[in-house]
Amino acid sequence: MSESILTARNLSKVVPSTEGELTILHDLSLALNRGDSLAIVGSSGSGKSTLLGLLAGLDVPSEGSVELAGQRLETLDEDQRARLRAAHVGFVFQSFQLLDSLNALENVMLPLELDGRRDARQQARELLERVGLGQRLTHYPRQLSGGEQQRVAIARAFAAEPDVLFADEPTGNLDTATGERISDLLFELNRERHTTLVLVTHDERLAHRCRRLIRLESGHLIDHLEP
Repeated sequence: MSESILTARNLSKVVPSTEGELTILHDLSLALNRGDSLAIVGSSGSGKSTLLGLLAGLDVPSEGSVELAGQRLETLDEDQRARLRAAHVGFVFQSFQLLDSLNALENVMLPLELDGRRDARQQARELLERVGLGQRLTHYPRQLSGGEQQRVAIARAFAAEPDVLFADEPTGNLDTATGERISDLLFELNRERHTTLVLVTHDERLAHRCRRLIRLESGHLIDHLEP
């Protein structure tokens, strides 16, 4: 039997607005096992990024609960949630979020060094070679193309061997051909490492590569596809 890694129960998010309270996510539930892949799709303002933030413990729900790696996120304070993310979660963002002052190798080494890994340099080098950047280890982000920067970001995300990888529009800043290569790499590494992938995207082709898909509209779950 597959082991559950991420569960959301009756999630809602309400925020204040000039016109009173605004509900941006309505009573959503889902459960993911290890190795699952889930795409979250919908138009801008549909609640995709809000849901991702709640599932990753970057925000807390107004109602409902999220359980990640056996921990109820709403029972933890901000520091405890940060430690849980460091132990179990990786991120890939549309804007890459590399540190400009560090070269490719150092960017990938950083989370490993923060975790006290003595093999940080070796592991970072192997991952960069795996994503095809073995000859670009000492290049800084400004010396890399957008696709190369995203490959560094993917290597960094997988460096700490996360249980769950959250990817927010990972191909959004890339041209179509580069985006397809990045997508291939993301799914290859996901299969190899048996990571659970949660992907927010506007790209329907990318979304349908996931095993499961949910579609949001105005914070409501309107479609849920799986085999």
